[in-house]
Amino acid sequence: MAARTPALETFPALRAWQRKALVEYLRRRDPDFTAVATPGAGKTTFALRIAAELLADGTVDAVTVVAPTEHLKTQWAQAAARVGIQLDAAFRNADLHSSADFHGAVVTYAQVGMAPQVHRRRTMTRRTLVILDEIHHAGDSRTWGDGVKAAFEGAERRLMLTGTPFRSDDNPIPFVTYERGGDGLLRSRADAVYGYADALRDGVVRPVLFLAYSGETRWRTNAGEELAARLGEPMTQDLIAQAWRTALDPAGDWMPQVLRAADARLTVLRNAGMPDAGGLVIASDQQAARSYAKLLEQVTGEKAAVVLSDDVGASARIATFAASDQRWLVAVRMVSEGVDIPRLAVGVYATSASTALYFAQAIGRFVRARRPGETASVFLPSVPHLLGLASEMEAERDHVLGKPKDREGFDDDLLERAQRDDQASGELEKRFAALSATAELDQVIFDGASFGTAAQAGTPEEEEYLGLPGLLTADQVAMLLSKRQAEQLAARRRRAAERPAESPAAASAAPPAPMSAAQRRVALRRQLNALVAARHHRTGQPHGKIHAELRRLCGGPPSAQATIEQLEERIATVQTL
Repeated sequence: MAARTPALETFPALRAWQRKALVEYLRRRDPDFTAVATPGAGKTTFALRIAAELLADGTVDAVTVVAPTEHLKTQWAQAAARVGIQLDAAFRNADLHSSADFHGAVVTYAQVGMAPQVHRRRTMTRRTLVILDEIHHAGDSRTWGDGVKAAFEGAERRLMLTGTPFRSDDNPIPFVTYERGGDGLLRSRADAVYGYADALRDGVVRPVLFLAYSGETRWRTNAGEELAARLGEPMTQDLIAQAWRTALDPAGDWMPQVLRAADARLTVLRNAGMPDAGGLVIASDQQAARSYAKLLEQVTGEKAAVVLSDDVGASARIATFAASDQRWLVAVRMVSEGVDIPRLAVGVYATSASTALYFAQAIGRFVRARRPGETASVFLPSVPHLLGLASEMEAERDHVLGKPKDREGFDDDLLERAQRDDQASGELEKRFAALSATAELDQVIFDGASFGTAAQAGTPEEEEYLGLPGLLTADQVAMLLSKRQAEQLAARRRRAAERPAESPAAASAAPPAPMSAAQRRVALRRQLNALVAARHHRTGQPHGKIHAELRRLCGGPPSAQATIEQLEERIATVQTL
């Protein structure tokens, strides 16, 4: 028996951006349509509504969804079934055809790349709508891109979806339109765009607070030399990579302290209106993931769920966690993109992955809002490149072809080299060894601005930030962070005033010690944020827009990773606005 045509009247109500994009799609009736929407905005619902419209009016007879992972195949099929569209998530290339009970199938990009002729035959046999989810994956390899193009160039309609920056390389993405700009470079063009800033304003996504932790790290190099560095301080990329790796070592103190802080934040959210709030630790590899799970059990007294991408039953474990009230999930890359666990509200970015694409995909797991006022908190190492990505959450990016490529902020080859276990070739050559690491709350990043001063883990100052209310609007978050920062500074001034006064002779003999570069940067960030807040109250402009305007006028990276000279220039500039 043929699958029934889905009933449009039973569809859930669409959000404003979905209605606008649907009207545009139906008005244009073009073969190709690209929609870029922030994670959590509802791309799946939008795509299924288009599928239902085209099936109902006879434009297409079948639907094929192409997803990045096996888990997402199941997720797509379940979402489609809820609105009356039956998709075969178990389809194999050897099957050639789906049962007549289905409107179509869900496959992966890898599956299409392995046998594009199978999917081309299916597409040519019936008028087909092809939904290409997270379309940037079609450029992951030439085989995938060529396979997708060969399989679906004869489709009646193609709908491309993505929620993250397209790509940082020159691999063109099939069926995406590129237009040449004034600089002669080709840029991807989307037909519908709904960014994080728009979704935050509409209450569709949560405000995200980034809690960046620095700390002292010590390690032994492959040559046997012992080095020490403070995470977050200016240093070479090679040293950043090794300090970063040392901080993430499960045997050190940095990870237990950060996990303890993250779990304390999770408890605050659970007690403040999100009783089922869950946490996710994103690890670099399977060994680290298992170690972090053991640390969480020691911290919380409760076992953490562990999901490894090559484990049998990984998808089932994700579904079980999503439907439970278990506190923590630890994963490697399985939950980095597209996986829908709306109760995730606290994250620990314990991975060395540093591209803008991966970072955006990871943070996208925490932004989906279920009710007004929910916030998300992400704990991360105080690494300049990550701080910059955190400050640019609202940035919208296109895929640019032909642009000279600098490394994307951080040299991943250095990280890979730092993490590689070199084989010892003699007694004098020793493997890299993390010796010790301690954690310290460096700053809180929200709406492109940096708040707070250094606070040791486990101190009342850290608890002030971990105890921020869990139900707040974006404006309330910014206001409360400014207030907490002011209280923190006032308390420090009171403590300084309460110290025993020195004699005049001693005071003149011992002038104040000069501030370190780190202390100067903290003081300048604080001054800049105060001036930006003052301008916000005068003009009503959001803090993020004021910071963005200062970056446009003065150049340089976000304030979280700006140099002392750049901060001083922005302070001088905002005073003249």
